[in-house]
Amino acid sequence: MAGVKVYTTENCPYCRMVQAFLRKQGVEYEIVDVGKDREAAREMIQISGQRGVPVTVSGNEMVVGFDAKRLREIFGTPAAGGVYDVVIVGAGPAGLTAGVYCARKLMKTAIITENVGGQAAWSWTIENYMGFTMIRGEDLIHKFEEQVRGFHVHLELDSVEGIDREDDAFVVRTASEHTFRCRAIILAPGKEPRTLGLPGEDRLIGRGISICATCDAPLFRDRPVAVVGGGNAAIQTAIEMTRIASSVAMIIRSDLRCDEVYIARAKDLGVQIYLRHEVAALHGEDSLTGITIRDRNTGKETALDVSGLFLAIGLVPNTKFLGDLVVLNERGEIDIDENCHTSVPGIFAAGDATCVRAKQIIVAAGEGAKAAIEAHDYLLGEEAKERVVAA
Repeated sequence: MAGVKVYTTENCPYCRMVQAFLRKQGVEYEIVDVGKDREAAREMIQISGQRGVPVTVSGNEMVVGFDAKRLREIFGTPAAGGVYDVVIVGAGPAGLTAGVYCARKLMKTAIITENVGGQAAWSWTIENYMGFTMIRGEDLIHKFEEQVRGFHVHLELDSVEGIDREDDAFVVRTASEHTFRCRAIILAPGKEPRTLGLPGEDRLIGRGISICATCDAPLFRDRPVAVVGGGNAAIQTAIEMTRIASSVAMIIRSDLRCDEVYIARAKDLGVQIYLRHEVAALHGEDSLTGITIRDRNTGKETALDVSGLFLAIGLVPNTKFLGDLVVLNERGEIDIDENCHTSVPGIFAAGDATCVRAKQIIVAAGEGAKAAIEAHDYLLGEEAKERVVAA
C-alpha cells in the first residue's frame, strides 16, 4: 500500500512494533523521525494533535499508538490462529525467555503480545542485568527478541481478550477476533502504567502527558517538563530529560525511593525536586499547558508552566482479561506457587504480573524459564495419561 507514513522517534518500542507489523504484512512505508526533524514533528502534531509517537498515516486513515486491531482493519491482514502445544501471553523478559525454553523443548509455541519488551523496553538504561555493565532497555530487549526469532516460535502482534477451557484444550481469543487453541498456557502479561486519575487526563494523554518517556521525550526539546514519581524510573527520566528539556521538575508524593546514586546526579543537573507534593490539576484543552501541584503537608498549591508531564508512578498488573480464570491476589496479581503453577492445571505464569515480590528483569527472565520447564513436564504427564487410557 503506497503512501504509508510512520512518525517515530529513535528509542520508541511501540514505533518498532508498528514497523514490525507492517513489514510482516509486506506493507511499504516511510519512516519519519520526529525526534530529529522539528518540521516533521510540527507536521505530525498538526495532523494528529498528538505529541506522542507512533502515529501511522495511510491516506485518510490514521492510527495513534500501536493498535493491532486497527492496523489489521486498515491493511487487511490475513487471519491468524491455529493449534499449538503452548501459547504464551506477553513478550517481556518473562514471555520471551519462556518462548526460547519452550522452543528448545520442541513444543509448538505461539507468543501473543501487544508489544515486544514490555516495561523493560521503556528503560533508559539498565545497570543490574548480568553480563552487561550498562545497556539500554531497547538494546537488551532486541537481544532477547533476536534469540526468540532464531527458533520456530510464532510471534503474533495482538492483544488477548479472553481465555476459555473447551474439553481438554484452552482457547485464546484476541482483539482481532483470532482464535488460538493450545494444551498449556504461560501467562506473562506484565504490568501497565498507572495514571493520575485526574479530570482531563484521558484527553491529554499523548497531548502533553506521556507514559513512555523513551518514546516521546524528543518532542519536548527546549520545553519545560515535569516528571511524577520517586522511584528509579522517574529519576532516570528526569536525568535524561535535562539533556532535552529547558527545565525539569520532579513531583513526589512522599520521599525519593530510588537508588542513592541517582539523587546527587539529578541535583547536579538542576532537576527541581518537590518532595511530598502531588499533582492537583491539569491545565489545557487541546494540549497540556501547565499543572497545579499541592504540598501534602500544608495544602499550599503552586502552578507550574509545563508542556510535558511524564508519569512514572508505578504499574498495575495487566490481568483484567483473565476474569475469574485463575486466582488473583488482592493486588490483581496472578497467584502462583514456587514453580509458577497457577490455580488451574495447565496454566502457568511468570514475570511482574505474578505475586513474586521481586519485580526485576533478571527475576522475570528466570521465572519465564521455570514456567516453560513446568509446562513441558505438564504436557509429558498428560501424554502419559492418554497412553494409559488408550491401552
